Amino acid sequence: MSRVGRLPIELPEGVSIEVEDGAVRVKGPKGELARPLAGGITLSTEGRRVLLQRQDDSREARARHGLMRKLVANMVEGVGRGFSRTLEITGVGYRAELRGGAIFFTLGYSHPILFQLPAGVSAKVDRQVVVTLEGADRELLGETAAAIRALRPPEPYKGKGIKYAGEQIRRKAGKAAAGRG
Repeated sequence: MSRVGRLPIELPEGVSIEVEDGAVRVKGPKGELARPLAGGITLSTEGRRVLLQRQDDSREARARHGLMRKLVANMVEGVGRGFSRTLEITGVGYRAELRGGAIFFTLGYSHPILFQLPAGVSAKVDRQVVVTLEGADRELLGETAAAIRALRPPEPYKGKGIKYAGEQIRRKAGKAAAGRG
């Protein structure tokens, strides 16, 4: 069993946390995040440390305890340092261009694709093929990266498409073996 919920969360300098009306609110240099606190979980602060406790030892309470602890820890890290996710575009003529709060993708379709970035997520485009997303909310950042990747997922034959940095694409041989009859 995981013991994640028992671990204390250290608050970095410039980050403050408060609980009001059953919701956790974290403020820091990168922004402000709020999330409702799961039922049966209480949050207490001791100086620069935050502890989460559960009311009982039921299976559901233990699961929520670890989950809420990790969600609050991600909020603290997000408003303190922030998160980033890098996407790579592979393919002849495939590219991205940043215009204001939107990214224009040319991905081999008959039209360019306009992707509007959600509030709280910023982007940088390097060499027209590397898109770096940054934000304080880890969940929103992951959803945005997944939505961009879904515009043209990498295909297994030539590897063309949008992939996460460091992602391994399983390649297939193609039709070369079928010609030898």
